[in-house]
Amino acid sequence: MKETIIEMEKYAKEYNVPIIEKDSIKFIMKYIKLNNVKSILEIGTAIGYSGILMTSANEGVELTTIERDEKRYMEAVKNVKKCGLEHQIEVVFQDALDVNLIGRSYDMIFIDAAKGQYIKFFEKFSHYLKPNGVIITDNIKFHGLVGNRNADMSKNLNSLVSKIEDYIEFLKTNKEFTTKFYDIGDGLSISYRNNDEKR
Repeated sequence: MKETIIEMEKYAKEYNVPIIEKDSIKFIMKYIKLNNVKSILEIGTAIGYSGILMTSANEGVELTTIERDEKRYMEAVKNVKKCGLEHQIEVVFQDALDVNLIGRSYDMIFIDAAKGQYIKFFEKFSHYLKPNGVIITDNIKFHGLVGNRNADMSKNLNSLVSKIEDYIEFLKTNKEFTTKFYDIGDGLSISYRNNDEKR
């Protein structure tokens, strides 16, 4: 598996596929182990890098991961097979906002897909969270641009940063969840449902 991980890191660099920063995935893997997370929903598979590492963090982890880009989906399926994890990881080829997961629930939901859709993802998938489950979101700092915009930024980039800032505000003012923010990697947030047991 180690070789496949190294291959994936090279592939991501070569083909400009964004994968999670090492500090961030280490933090999440530690969280999975310490909290005995067994079921994970990942929004945004890319090539399967974070999903494979999260699944390997604890014994018996089962992961559902959603990807809408066909090339990345195919690459992820290939990598999951290479690691022998096809019985633990289900890769779904669909737009996350169209996915129906009725009857399923998860200990952890990891949001790492289209940044402009973060609020929609959170609102949709929070209903699939088990009691005492958490929602973790990556790229909260977005390369240091969040809260630190400059005049040279393109219109698209400006709009994207605005949407992430809106998401942070949405998390801070959410009555149902309490969110902790971590200055790790490209910025992480962990959201806990308020009526769950206090940790």
